Amino acid sequence: MTYDGKGNLRSPLLGRRLRLGFVGGGKGGLVGQWHFAGARLSNHWEVVAGALSSDPDNARASAAEWMIAPDRSYGDWNAMAESEAARDDGIEAVAIVTPNWTHHRIATAFLKAGIDVVMDKPMTTTVSDAQDLVELQSATGRLVVMTYPYAHHAMVRQAKHMIRNGVIGTVRQAYVEFAQEWATSPFSDRDKGAIWRQDPEKVGRTSATGDIGTHAYHLLHTITGQDIASLRAEFHNCGAPKPMEDTAYINFRLKNGAPGILWVTQAAPGQYCGLRIRVWGDKGGLDWDQEKPEVLRYVPLGEQEQIFVRGHGNGILPEAERLAHLPRGHGETLVDAWANLYAEAGLAIAARRGGYALPEGSVELSGVEDGLKGMLFIDACADSHESGGSWLSMRQ
Repeated sequence: MTYDGKGNLRSPLLGRRLRLGFVGGGKGGLVGQWHFAGARLSNHWEVVAGALSSDPDNARASAAEWMIAPDRSYGDWNAMAESEAARDDGIEAVAIVTPNWTHHRIATAFLKAGIDVVMDKPMTTTVSDAQDLVELQSATGRLVVMTYPYAHHAMVRQAKHMIRNGVIGTVRQAYVEFAQEWATSPFSDRDKGAIWRQDPEKVGRTSATGDIGTHAYHLLHTITGQDIASLRAEFHNCGAPKPMEDTAYINFRLKNGAPGILWVTQAAPGQYCGLRIRVWGDKGGLDWDQEKPEVLRYVPLGEQEQIFVRGHGNGILPEAERLAHLPRGHGETLVDAWANLYAEAGLAIAARRGGYALPEGSVELSGVEDGLKGMLFIDACADSHESGGSWLSMRQ
């Protein structure tokens, strides 16, 4: 069977919604709420099971809030993987919304149980664990979808395909940044998320670089179509004293030799969620800012700038138009990007389970190989910093 890739992105392929479970994401978890809202808005998923928290009271309260039946609210994810795999109406995919150091073990359990996986970045805390998941995904034939939601904004897709279509010519340089402020002041004992993000036993070799630097790196190679060939990195603590870096300055060269800078910080007062990318070629440049996600600025060399606004027609490419659901002037923002991600994941997983062939380009997801790339980026940055900021080739 085939799917023409031209239908409504929010129309389930199998004529029904898929069954989704959650590990983590319970009450008090912001990222879990994004996953849940995106999955529901996508129209591809029913959330029917979960091991939503390691705290039993939180788990029960969260399950009730999400209308998960009590017998499918689990005390731990191992029991959930085993029980759901044995059910005729068991979950068809699991969303892993837990801290970094748990990802590898949880994903392994569900893949071995025959369940597709949607998981947060970074994929693991070590390259070896990431490579293990690449091999396991290949052996099981199940899908691993990495949740890089910013790539599912319509105007990011527009930028990506404008560059593929050659409108800025050959990429000559790039600058990407992700600036936040929350790590500027000392943490309180209640800041559990901030505390574990500064524990190398739980996050691996980097803090801000793995936390938000992976988003910036993913956006860079998604939009430009090129990976980093070499880089040099310096880690800094620009906020209150803490064990690991809250800021990183990274110089890089793309595979075609084009230079660039990647800067991430969580200690810049007045910066909220400032993920921005600018790419320049020999024929023009593009500029996208996730705090103004519906706008893409394009300047052809020697001509007036053009402002593309998310919507239908007026220069919006078909690849981007599929991710636009409302007329211009009716805002689509981060939850809509999450919904686009979950819709494309729903199409891909339904196609695998239903025996459909998806045309090339009908979904543009980040998979297990992208998860490994993120870990290779983190490791290269840590190696460079620890060597005094030397230039190093990035493993591919």
